[in-house]
Amino acid sequence: MRKSFSLLLIGLFTLFFCGQCSKGSSPTPVPPTPPPAGTNDMEMWVTSPNQTALIQKQNVTLSFSTIGANPANIVVDSSTAYQTIDGFGYTLTGGSATLLHNMDANGRALLLQELFGTGNSSIHVSYLRVSIGASDLSSSVFSYDDMPAGQTDPTLAQFSLSQDLTDLIPVLQEILAINPNIKILGSPWSAPLWMKDNESSVGGGLLPQYYSVYAQYFVKYIQAMQAKGITIDAVTVQNEPQHGGNNPSMVLSSSEEAEFVKNHLGPAFQTAGLNTKIIIWDHNCDNPGYPMAILADAQAYPFIDGSAFHLYAGDISALSTVHNAYPDKNVYFTEQWTSSAGSFDGDLKWHIKNVIIGSMRNWSKIALEWNLANDPSFGPHTPGGCTQCKGALTISGSSVMKNVAYYIIGQISKFVPPGSVRISSNLVNNLPNVAFKRPDGKKVLVVLNESTSAKSFSINYKGKYVQTSLNPGCAATYIW
Repeated sequence: MRKSFSLLLIGLFTLFFCGQCSKGSSPTPVPPTPPPAGTNDMEMWVTSPNQTALIQKQNVTLSFSTIGANPANIVVDSSTAYQTIDGFGYTLTGGSATLLHNMDANGRALLLQELFGTGNSSIHVSYLRVSIGASDLSSSVFSYDDMPAGQTDPTLAQFSLSQDLTDLIPVLQEILAINPNIKILGSPWSAPLWMKDNESSVGGGLLPQYYSVYAQYFVKYIQAMQAKGITIDAVTVQNEPQHGGNNPSMVLSSSEEAEFVKNHLGPAFQTAGLNTKIIIWDHNCDNPGYPMAILADAQAYPFIDGSAFHLYAGDISALSTVHNAYPDKNVYFTEQWTSSAGSFDGDLKWHIKNVIIGSMRNWSKIALEWNLANDPSFGPHTPGGCTQCKGALTISGSSVMKNVAYYIIGQISKFVPPGSVRISSNLVNNLPNVAFKRPDGKKVLVVLNESTSAKSFSINYKGKYVQTSLNPGCAATYIW
């Protein structure tokens, strides 16, 4: 169909311009003609809501032309650049690591190559988040310095990564052997119970007398992971500091987090010579005032790299609100779950629009989905932990099923490597999109058709156009 259309355009050009010229007249300037039919200038990869295409390269010819006949026109401008991208990926929860580590070695090696490798069949995951101690998607609650009830360890003499040595650290080491440059973010769900005012893994706050001890706990963690060959690029101070109902969890106010960063964590990193970034907030988009209150603290400000967000409440534009107030500080999108009760088509549309396109257009350096893997019963998880969190993968023994989050991340991670820079693209009705320039110079455009009907549109780059169309609910990635 597109080939016929291109031939028709060439025929019309020939008829029009040749019809204007006669023997002896001055030649009429002839604009450049479209490239010959069959010239393919752009790749198109699609994931469809009915799963008939899953990050599938389309067998279409997309040729640049000087004609842009479609009124729906996405203009990509590489002369206007925004943030540099650190990567895309998931949280490698303790439960995810257990399921991966329990696979047969050959099956796991193939799966890790598909996730983290650079081959044509890989989705090129480039960023991981891990929990510092247990998250609610660990099989049990633990910290790296658990003590019997009533006992404390202010010198951290009992600090140990032993709980992570069985599954998490071996899996991370295998991943790093595949991609040594992958960035890793660490987030705590709770301090050790003896540091907390309620001595419980659920809720409660950090006792002020242990602020400096807890800062050293972070230092020991980063150093111990480094000794295992694992560099922690960044840490968030506390996962969801305003949600005390999870197991584990801990509550911190913005003033408490500011106090901890400026007088304890920041100086501790400085003294230890750590370059690990400190990221604040790590909670929902409905409260941008929390990170801005900390950034407004002149003593805390120098220690902070940026702010992290989830989107279980609020609007993704909160990232721009914080960025615009503090443009020298970064913003990160660190978590969004897909539910066992969700649908492939609904989750694909919402997450591509908000987590991928939305976070990128609002200055985020990363986009992370929540857990990498679960079993068929949506475990492992702690008592009271999430029972509906659907991983990107469902792993049963050595059998692996790919779920919607695999394709949400893969639709961008496969094509936009770290070091890419977001560039300008205009928004068109029902076609949310975001564009990038890669380190190799190629341009990438991710487009979602969020309408209920097929959409034809053109992609305009440097005065030339490509005509294309996208079925309802489909996500497409264009590369040229």
